[in-house]
Amino acid sequence: MLPRLRDPAGEEEVRLPARGESGPLARRLVLSVLQSWGLHALLETGELLTAELVANAVRHTGGRTIGLKLHRRPGWLRVEVRDSSRALPCLVLAEPGLSEGGRGLHVIEALADRWGADLLPRGKGVWFELKVRERS
Repeated sequence: MLPRLRDPAGEEEVRLPARGESGPLARRLVLSVLQSWGLHALLETGELLTAELVANAVRHTGGRTIGLKLHRRPGWLRVEVRDSSRALPCLVLAEPGLSEGGRGLHVIEALADRWGADLLPRGKGVWFELKVRERS
């Protein structure tokens, strides 16, 4: 069953297990929220970038759970994945053809309008932002 955000525009966070099956769950949740907000132009990019953030959190942090937050403010959508590690992500140069890993942040760098990471009292939040083209 798909978890629900009571107030997806606010500070609520959905907790998911730090396991591979949380990737598809997080993607469906983001798609559901973006559709409800009428942000159809951001569906594909939002889903892909969410998948990358969740995969990185599951693969690299070793925690038991991750958090997913969505926030909308005028002109912007922010998706954030929180985990218990305080190790900040960094772009690495992946050798072509040698590794399946190491490309997630490059995808985020290429497609997001902004991205970053914030240290939190217990762990970190890695986020991306997409510009929302408001209708006049």
